[in-house]
Amino acid sequence: MNDVELVSRLSKVYADLRAEIGKVIVGQERVIEHLLIALLSRGHCLLVGVPGLAKTLLIKTLAEALELKFSRIQFTPDLMPSDITGTEIIEENVATGGKAFKFVQGPVFANIVLADEINRTPPKTQAALLEAMQEHHVTAAGQTYSLQEPFFVLATQNPIEQEGTYPLPEAQLDRFMFNLWLDYPSFKEEVAIVKATTSPYMPHLNRILSAKEIIDFQEQRSPASIVLLLDVSSSMDGAFPGRHMLSRTITLAVK
Repeated sequence: MNDVELVSRLSKVYADLRAEIGKVIVGQERVIEHLLIALLSRGHCLLVGVPGLAKTLLIKTLAEALELKFSRIQFTPDLMPSDITGTEIIEENVATGGKAFKFVQGPVFANIVLADEINRTPPKTQAALLEAMQEHHVTAAGQTYSLQEPFFVLATQNPIEQEGTYPLPEAQLDRFMFNLWLDYPSFKEEVAIVKATTSPYMPHLNRILSAKEIIDFQEQRSPASIVLLLDVSSSMDGAFPGRHMLSRTITLAVK
């Protein structure tokens, strides 16, 4: 597929994904746009908003529209790093009677990982995601295990809870391309949400993109005459407390 065909395909895929997500999610157009940009740019996203704004539902809906393996991790105060990366167990060979250690992969071994309420777990467990997000592999018991591409972490956090929470350190915030704040829907959108949630209709989502197609888009690096640009300075500012961020642009895909 040449550059022209790739850009044409990307334009159609982007429109189709927005349409599929719109079957379930009302509004939040800018948030959805940033999610798709991060996905195609090998980035990760942190979604911040009060309860009830469909943060988790949005991520699950995006996963359903893609032919990717999806995993959800509910972060709690007693969650351990091995609950995320995986652990070794002793496995007995029934035929020989011998015993050996076997590594059992954790929920981080997926294409899309939902880290739900990431600020509810201690820093020790939060740090278990650092290597996976940056290097796309996991080290456990002295062995390195590669994660399947594409790999995309979407984390949520509730900004109004203070008790029993652990603010993300700047080193971990740096791993996220976007820090997206979700606002309350408008009155018109609230009416549409009420109509959708009180109806027996259950939307069926079509699978739009495969893993191979996403990787093809991510690896597109050729010069182009048509570029998709987005000023992301407002999104990046919130992800780096205490820093004055310059306006920047992300170049995505192109002909």
